Amino acid sequence: MAQDIAKIETVMCAAPVIPVLVVEDPQKAVPMATALVKGGLPAIEITLRTERALEAIEAVSKNVEGAIVGAGTVLNARQYDAAVAAGSRFIVSPGATKDLLDAADAHSVPLLPGAATASEVMFLLERGYERLKFFPAEQAGGASYLKSLSSPLAAAKFCPTGGVSLDKAPAYLALPNVLCVGGSWIADARAVASEDWAGIEERARAASSLNN
Repeated sequence: MAQDIAKIETVMCAAPVIPVLVVEDPQKAVPMATALVKGGLPAIEITLRTERALEAIEAVSKNVEGAIVGAGTVLNARQYDAAVAAGSRFIVSPGATKDLLDAADAHSVPLLPGAATASEVMFLLERGYERLKFFPAEQAGGASYLKSLSSPLAAAKFCPTGGVSLDKAPAYLALPNVLCVGGSWIADARAVASEDWAGIEERARAASSLNN
Protein backbone atom coordinates (compact mmCIF):
# COMPACT_ATOMS: atom_id res chain seq x y z
CA MET A 1 0.00 0.00 0.00
CA ALA A 2 1.34 3.42 -0.93
CA GLN A 3 1.84 6.22 1.56
CA ASP A 4 -1.16 8.53 2.06
CA ILE A 5 0.64 11.65 0.88
CA ALA A 6 -2.28 13.98 1.63
CA LYS A 7 -2.39 12.89 5.26
CA ILE A 8 1.33 13.15 5.92
CA GLU A 9 1.54 16.48 4.08
CA THR A 10 -1.11 17.84 6.45
CA VAL A 11 1.46 17.26 9.18
CA MET A 12 4.54 18.35 7.25
CA CYS A 13 2.99 21.53 5.90
CA ALA A 14 1.28 22.64 9.11
CA ALA A 15 4.36 24.74 9.98
CA PRO A 16 8.00 25.02 8.91
CA VAL A 17 9.17 23.12 11.99
CA ILE A 18 8.01 19.96 13.76
CA PRO A 19 9.26 19.99 17.36
CA VAL A 20 10.93 16.69 18.27
CA LEU A 21 10.40 16.09 21.98
CA VAL A 22 11.65 13.83 24.74
CA VAL A 23 9.09 13.90 27.56
CA GLU A 24 9.81 12.29 30.92
CA ASP A 25 6.73 13.57 32.80
CA PRO A 26 3.33 13.23 31.08
CA GLN A 27 1.89 15.94 33.35
CA LYS A 28 4.16 18.46 31.63
CA ALA A 29 3.13 17.35 28.16
CA VAL A 30 -0.11 19.34 28.07
CA PRO A 31 1.30 22.78 29.01
CA MET A 32 4.30 22.11 26.76
CA ALA A 33 2.11 21.26 23.77
CA THR A 34 -0.20 24.19 24.54
CA ALA A 35 2.79 26.55 24.38
CA LEU A 36 3.92 25.04 21.07
CA VAL A 37 0.47 25.39 19.51
CA LYS A 38 0.15 28.97 20.76
CA GLY A 39 3.53 29.69 19.18
CA GLY A 40 2.32 28.40 15.81
CA LEU A 41 3.67 24.84 15.76
CA PRO A 42 0.68 22.46 15.83
CA ALA A 43 2.48 19.31 14.63
CA ILE A 44 4.30 17.80 17.61
CA GLU A 45 6.46 14.66 17.62
CA ILE A 46 6.86 12.97 21.00
CA THR A 47 9.57 10.34 20.75
CA LEU A 48 9.22 6.89 22.30
CA ARG A 49 12.50 7.32 24.16
CA THR A 50 11.03 7.46 27.65
CA GLU A 51 8.95 5.00 29.64
CA ARG A 52 5.94 7.31 29.76
CA ALA A 53 6.00 8.72 26.25
CA LEU A 54 2.76 7.01 25.30
CA GLU A 55 1.03 8.61 28.31
CA ALA A 56 2.31 11.99 27.14
CA ILE A 57 0.95 11.40 23.64
CA GLU A 58 -2.44 10.41 25.05
CA ALA A 59 -2.56 13.48 27.30
CA VAL A 60 -1.82 15.84 24.41
CA SER A 61 -4.23 14.04 22.10
CA LYS A 62 -7.09 14.39 24.59
CA ASN A 63 -6.40 17.81 26.07
CA VAL A 64 -4.66 20.17 23.64
CA GLU A 65 -6.95 21.70 21.05
CA GLY A 66 -5.24 22.30 17.73
CA ALA A 67 -2.36 19.92 18.38
CA ILE A 68 -1.42 17.31 15.79
CA VAL A 69 0.46 14.90 18.00
CA GLY A 70 2.57 12.08 16.64
CA ALA A 71 4.99 9.45 17.88
CA GLY A 72 8.65 9.39 16.95
CA THR A 73 11.39 6.78 17.21
CA VAL A 74 8.87 4.09 16.28
CA LEU A 75 10.92 1.00 15.40
CA ASN A 76 8.48 -1.90 15.04
CA ALA A 77 4.87 -2.98 14.62
CA ARG A 78 4.26 -3.29 18.36
CA GLN A 79 5.26 0.32 18.95
CA TYR A 80 3.23 1.44 15.92
CA ASP A 81 0.11 -0.21 17.33
CA ALA A 82 0.68 1.28 20.78
CA ALA A 83 1.31 4.77 19.43
CA VAL A 84 -1.88 4.70 17.37
CA ALA A 85 -3.85 3.45 20.38
CA ALA A 86 -2.48 6.36 22.43
CA GLY A 87 -3.87 8.87 19.94
CA SER A 88 -0.97 9.51 17.57
CA ARG A 89 -2.03 11.10 14.31
CA PHE A 90 1.26 10.40 12.57
CA ILE A 91 4.21 8.06 13.09
CA VAL A 92 7.89 8.86 12.55
CA SER A 93 10.78 6.40 12.34
CA PRO A 94 14.53 7.00 12.02
CA GLY A 95 14.65 4.38 9.27
CA ALA A 96 12.49 1.78 7.57
CA THR A 97 12.15 -1.99 7.61
CA LYS A 98 9.79 -4.28 5.75
CA ASP A 99 7.98 -5.13 8.99
CA LEU A 100 7.50 -1.46 9.87
CA LEU A 101 6.16 -0.65 6.43
CA ASP A 102 3.83 -3.64 6.67
CA ALA A 103 2.58 -2.29 9.99
CA ALA A 104 1.93 1.07 8.36
CA ASP A 105 -0.15 -0.69 5.70
CA ALA A 106 -2.41 -1.97 8.48
CA HIS A 107 -3.18 1.51 9.82
CA SER A 108 -4.79 4.68 8.50
CA VAL A 109 -2.36 6.73 10.62
CA PRO A 110 0.44 7.72 8.21
CA LEU A 111 4.13 6.90 8.53
CA LEU A 112 7.05 9.25 7.89
CA PRO A 113 9.96 6.81 7.49
CA GLY A 114 13.60 7.81 7.70
CA ALA A 115 16.27 7.60 5.02
CA ALA A 116 19.87 8.79 4.83
CA THR A 117 21.17 7.43 1.52
CA ALA A 118 20.07 7.37 -2.11
CA SER A 119 19.52 3.61 -1.91
CA GLU A 120 17.26 3.97 1.13
CA VAL A 121 15.24 6.66 -0.63
CA MET A 122 14.93 4.46 -3.72
CA PHE A 123 13.72 1.54 -1.60
CA LEU A 124 11.03 3.72 -0.02
CA LEU A 125 9.99 5.17 -3.36
CA GLU A 126 9.50 1.61 -4.62
CA ARG A 127 7.18 1.00 -1.67
CA GLY A 128 5.16 4.09 -2.53
CA TYR A 129 6.68 6.47 0.02
CA GLU A 130 7.46 9.93 -1.33
CA ARG A 131 7.44 11.92 1.93
CA LEU A 132 10.42 11.00 4.08
CA LYS A 133 12.46 11.98 7.11
CA PHE A 134 16.11 12.74 6.32
CA PHE A 135 17.96 11.48 9.39
CA PRO A 136 20.41 12.18 10.89
CA ALA A 137 20.44 15.31 8.77
CA GLU A 138 23.62 17.11 9.81
CA GLN A 139 25.63 13.95 10.36
CA ALA A 140 24.49 12.45 7.03
CA GLY A 141 25.72 15.36 4.94
CA GLY A 142 23.49 18.32 5.74
CA ALA A 143 21.70 20.63 3.36
CA SER A 144 24.27 20.33 0.58
CA TYR A 145 23.92 16.54 0.49
CA LEU A 146 20.14 16.71 0.54
CA LYS A 147 20.20 19.25 -2.30
CA SER A 148 22.20 16.78 -4.39
CA LEU A 149 19.32 14.28 -4.11
CA SER A 150 16.71 16.74 -5.36
CA SER A 151 17.31 16.16 -9.07
CA PRO A 152 17.86 12.38 -9.38
CA LEU A 153 15.22 11.60 -6.72
CA ALA A 154 12.81 14.44 -7.45
CA ALA A 155 9.71 12.62 -6.23
CA ALA A 156 11.00 12.50 -2.65
CA LYS A 157 10.30 15.40 -0.30
CA PHE A 158 11.86 15.49 3.16
CA CYS A 159 11.71 16.57 6.76
CA PRO A 160 15.39 16.84 7.77
CA THR A 161 15.92 16.04 11.45
CA GLY A 162 19.03 15.61 13.53
CA GLY A 163 21.31 18.47 14.47
CA VAL A 164 19.00 21.05 12.88
CA SER A 165 18.91 24.36 14.74
CA LEU A 166 17.21 27.71 14.28
CA ASP A 167 20.32 28.97 12.48
CA LYS A 168 20.60 25.92 10.21
CA ALA A 169 16.90 25.49 9.42
CA PRO A 170 16.67 28.18 6.70
CA ALA A 171 19.27 26.44 4.52
CA TYR A 172 17.17 23.28 4.56
CA LEU A 173 13.84 25.07 4.09
CA ALA A 174 15.21 26.79 0.99
CA LEU A 175 15.71 23.44 -0.77
CA PRO A 176 13.17 22.31 -3.39
CA ASN A 177 12.87 18.87 -1.78
CA VAL A 178 12.22 20.02 1.80
CA LEU A 179 8.73 20.62 3.22
CA CYS A 180 9.68 21.20 6.86
CA VAL A 181 12.40 20.43 9.39
CA GLY A 182 12.35 18.62 12.72
CA GLY A 183 14.10 20.16 15.71
CA SER A 184 14.58 19.67 19.43
CA TRP A 185 15.82 23.17 20.21
CA ILE A 186 12.33 24.62 20.68
CA ALA A 187 11.43 22.51 23.70
CA ASP A 188 14.55 20.74 24.90
CA ALA A 189 14.68 18.60 28.02
CA ARG A 190 15.91 21.45 30.20
CA ALA A 191 13.11 23.79 29.14
CA VAL A 192 10.47 21.15 29.76
CA ALA A 193 11.94 20.13 33.12
CA SER A 194 12.01 23.76 34.29
CA GLU A 195 8.50 24.37 32.93
CA ASP A 196 9.67 27.28 30.78
CA TRP A 197 6.41 27.44 28.85
CA ALA A 198 6.86 31.12 27.95
CA GLY A 199 10.30 30.41 26.52
CA ILE A 200 8.99 27.45 24.56
CA GLU A 201 6.19 29.57 23.11
CA GLU A 202 8.68 32.29 22.17
CA ARG A 203 10.97 29.83 20.39
CA ALA A 204 7.98 28.24 18.69
CA ARG A 205 6.90 31.64 17.41
CA ALA A 206 10.36 32.27 15.99
CA ALA A 207 10.39 28.84 14.34
CA SER A 208 6.90 29.26 12.90
CA SER A 209 7.99 32.47 11.18
CA LEU A 210 10.66 30.68 9.13
CA ASN A 211 9.70 30.65 5.47
CA ASN A 212 10.39 27.92 2.97
